[in-house]
Amino acid sequence: MRTIIIALFAFVGMSTAAKAQCDSIANICAKNITGNYISDGQSYRALLNGDEVAEFRATFYGGSTYRIAGCSGFTDGNLIFTIFDEDHNRLFTSSDHKNTPYWDFKFNSTVDCIIEARLNSNNVRSGCAALVIGFK
Repeated sequence: MRTIIIALFAFVGMSTAAKAQCDSIANICAKNITGNYISDGQSYRALLNGDEVAEFRATFYGGSTYRIAGCSGFTDGNLIFTIFDEDHNRLFTSSDHKNTPYWDFKFNSTVDCIIEARLNSNNVRSGCAALVIGFK
């Protein structure tokens, strides 16, 4: 019984540390939402290992300008994010732009999108993927 309690406390401790890491990374990422952009207020976070892929969904409304920022770790280039439309047509991938930490875009009409995030395996093996979306 004592072993189970110790294991439970260790798991809770690791979960708390992982959440704190994601919070720190999301705060760093939010610094890319500058100027007149307002955060959409959503939390897009996932813990990733190796070649795992996180999938997030977002609706982008026609006529608004958006900025999406993606981060993992404390330096740029650790996260690769790709945006697809609902038919899974690729609209953007940061890997085509030297793993830029953010992208500005505008849609003429409302579009439901899938955002995939994966770690840049050249830089990191595991970590928190954090995305922040702002609009104006």
